[in-house]
Amino acid sequence: MQNKRDYSAWLPLAIAISVIGGMVIGIFMGNPFSNGQHSTQSDRKLNTILNLISQEYVDDSIKTKDLIEMSIPAILANLDPHSSYLSAADLKAAQEELNGSFSGIGVSFQLMNDTIVVVEVIPGGPSDRAGLVAGDKIVTIEDSTFAGNQVDANKVREKLRGTKGTKVKVGIARDGSNKLLNFVITRGDVPMNSVDASYMLDKTTGYVKVSQFGRNTYNEFVNALNSLKNEGAKRFMVDLRGNGGGYLDIAIIMVNEFLPENRLIVSTKGRHRRDETTAYSDGRGQFQDEELVVLIDEFSASASEIFAGAIQDNDRGLVVGCRSFGKGLVQKQFDLPDKSAVRLTIAKYYTPSGRCIQKPYNNGESAYQKDILDRYSNGELYSKDSIKIDKSKIFETTTGRKVYGGGGIIPDIFVPRDTTGFSSYYAAVAAAGLLQEYALKYVTARRASLNKMSDYKQLMRNLPANDDLLNDFVKYAADKGVPARWHYIHQSQDIITSVIKALIASDIFGKSVYYPIVNRTDKTIETALKALNKHKAAFPITNY
Repeated sequence: MQNKRDYSAWLPLAIAISVIGGMVIGIFMGNPFSNGQHSTQSDRKLNTILNLISQEYVDDSIKTKDLIEMSIPAILANLDPHSSYLSAADLKAAQEELNGSFSGIGVSFQLMNDTIVVVEVIPGGPSDRAGLVAGDKIVTIEDSTFAGNQVDANKVREKLRGTKGTKVKVGIARDGSNKLLNFVITRGDVPMNSVDASYMLDKTTGYVKVSQFGRNTYNEFVNALNSLKNEGAKRFMVDLRGNGGGYLDIAIIMVNEFLPENRLIVSTKGRHRRDETTAYSDGRGQFQDEELVVLIDEFSASASEIFAGAIQDNDRGLVVGCRSFGKGLVQKQFDLPDKSAVRLTIAKYYTPSGRCIQKPYNNGESAYQKDILDRYSNGELYSKDSIKIDKSKIFETTTGRKVYGGGGIIPDIFVPRDTTGFSSYYAAVAAAGLLQEYALKYVTARRASLNKMSDYKQLMRNLPANDDLLNDFVKYAADKGVPARWHYIHQSQDIITSVIKALIASDIFGKSVYYPIVNRTDKTIETALKALNKHKAAFPITNY
């Protein structure tokens, strides 16, 4: 009996290995390097095993397709941390996000107290035209109730998204109305912007927040830069904090905007010559002379690191913040017949100085994923001296400054994590979603008057004083189960009131106004501005 249990445990893995091997050689590569006889033997062996399970295995509810689906991710995880399998549904969602649009009803929602609450209605989108407003609660979709413990965000998205031109019926509970309001919304194209904010930090400094490198990001980015330049920007701050990457080619053409001609941006090296590439600037960038600062943190990865590495190695601007994630592997997507896909690592990329910034992953997936937590625990995010530097991997920028490979981009100017405003109270109310709930409640009760404000600056002037807003929120949180602990509340009062005001403003004017408000107390931005004022951050950087 023991042998049978062991056999059943590793059999799916063996099947998946055969399947993956056959797919990689036969489908991905078109079998250019395989031996035809060996391939036929493998196919026969695989089919025999699959037929055995289908016909003879004791539990007839086990489907070989399900076994394969569960086993493929485990196989790829043994290669490296970034080779991955995407089911058809996951692939569709990922492509929509990076391609910059999807077909749906045009709302952002959050689950609050097991209820679907609309937090933003995209202006000009399907829901806006139908009459939905922020604060509406979606109770039914196609006459089926969506509330309570069974509500799942992914299922809600699946129901609301769909083919352009199709219709979906939603039942809305709205404050001030005693009955359910029914809307039939025609799905349409909904844009997904990757430039989250762009505005003037001061009279000469333009700030641009980029959340990912999607298919439309370059156009959004250049439009934002030109708009800021028209407002008087003579220098730029590009915020890539929290940006996990995206399309490599988009990062390249964005960097190109800042570099003089014939500067290396990035190179890749793989197993095959076809995977070896180099990208150089063409000298046609519109912003080659403006001073530049790039902000990064521990969640800036992949394409973000290509951008920051190219700026740093070419001594084109200053990089400010914390050490970046450390992803130097390039994935290529191979689509499968059932509309799923494998993203397989086919190369490593190198910054202009020749460094690969991929952090080690030879200790397994668990250790790799735990790396960020280790940075917190070992003090790296609070002290520059705690940053782990592999001094055996020393490289030089174009002006001879030392930079290091083997584990992310180390910033030119380190900014420790700001802990002054964080407390256990703030963590509790943030984790419970009470900041968003309170802001939405505040707006819902005053929407008519708040909608009359001309812009977020006028709105901010008409909001209650910080102390009044804080006291009202603390009472609200206490009613929701988070007791008032004033020692910790006073410790976090600035961040609490700042976030609430930003959420209120973004509810009225859209998410682009969130950052101009919360960035007022951002230590990394404050440090970057001081660096711009003290050091010329145009080409080339020679001292800092």
